[in-house]
Amino acid sequence: MTVLAPESRDRTGPLAWLLVLGIVLAALNLRTAVTSVGPLLDQLAGALGMSSVGTGLLTTLPVLAFATVGAVTPALAIRIGEHRLLLLALVTLGVGLLVRSVVGSATVFLLSSALALSGGAVGNVLIPTLIKRHFPARTGVMTTVYTTALAAGTMLAAAATVPIERASGDWHIALGVWAALAAVAAIPWLALLRSEPERRAGRQGTGLRHLARSRLAWMVAIYFGTQSTIAYVMFGWLPTILTDAGYSTGQAGVILGVFTALSIPVSILVPMVAGRFRDQRPVVAGLVAFYAVGFLGLWFAPPSTAMVWVVLIGVGMGSFPLALMMLALRTRTAESTAALSAFGQSAGYLMAGAGPLAVGVLHELSGGWSLPYVLLFAVLAAQLGTGLYAGGDRFLEDEQGAKPRDLAGTGKIAA
Repeated sequence: MTVLAPESRDRTGPLAWLLVLGIVLAALNLRTAVTSVGPLLDQLAGALGMSSVGTGLLTTLPVLAFATVGAVTPALAIRIGEHRLLLLALVTLGVGLLVRSVVGSATVFLLSSALALSGGAVGNVLIPTLIKRHFPARTGVMTTVYTTALAAGTMLAAAATVPIERASGDWHIALGVWAALAAVAAIPWLALLRSEPERRAGRQGTGLRHLARSRLAWMVAIYFGTQSTIAYVMFGWLPTILTDAGYSTGQAGVILGVFTALSIPVSILVPMVAGRFRDQRPVVAGLVAFYAVGFLGLWFAPPSTAMVWVVLIGVGMGSFPLALMMLALRTRTAESTAALSAFGQSAGYLMAGAGPLAVGVLHELSGGWSLPYVLLFAVLAAQLGTGLYAGGDRFLEDEQGAKPRDLAGTGKIAA
């Protein structure tokens, strides 16, 4: 018989609501360091005297930070404590954002950006862990809350940075605003320091070396990597695809805006649906089908219908909240969730980093978009294969032969 650990019960009362508020505010901040820079990239390069190499490094920093810092987050959490570490991550994020908003040096801007992104990388790994620890019977609901806040923060920084810059006449202010948001997000975690969970080393089989020998861990990592690859390619290349098809830059920007905005309703719906079942394979297959139809439409249909296909691809992007959800659904304990989150996201982001570069090389070699679309369908095939395994009703601890007395939770999936 499976024995329940104390952490298997959901938090209730004022502490639970404070945790929810803390998770929402933290999630709003995790992508501001990334998406606030893109709209001002040309202006920043000119003002800072940044070379093309520096600009390329700036756009690559998120992948590098998410992969490397994310990998060591579980070990840091054991040493520091999960609540303390997330507070430290938000402070680090805010300091990095503040410093880069006031400097005039390209080198310092890159270093402070790396600092801010490191804070975001820690949050990427910690929040699924905190959801598993504090809300194990409400994984679906809390993942919906988390991914919706993450999508909202991503879109807010991308959409509001330029208007703020125009209203203030200063890019320093437009970037510095996001440091204030990080400061606000730190407040609940100051209060939550008193409820720091007991620090425990990961159970046997939850180290990254052990996970590197786990089939389930690799399936989750590759699934995460494939959805991230498609996301990076779409955000990086969709405007070019559209302008090559005859759209103006303004029209392409509107379509990209619609594509980005879709992440919010999709982040609400997908975890709510997927969390109602022990087996997420039908959701995996359905999202791949949306992707496939959307890419075929962009490839072969008349350019005037592009909006339809972009919307379908936007629905397919529900693979991101589903991938985040799998980190908790495929594990029984918060320690295992932390390890799988670190492994899956680190390996996945490293895979994804090569996607936009590969598309650019193939586009230049072929002079068109046929080879990039072939690559995208290869990525989709990998997503389907790994998702059908990772979405099955199985647990990391069971695969590694953990004994029942070591397992926390009932294995039941509740929305």
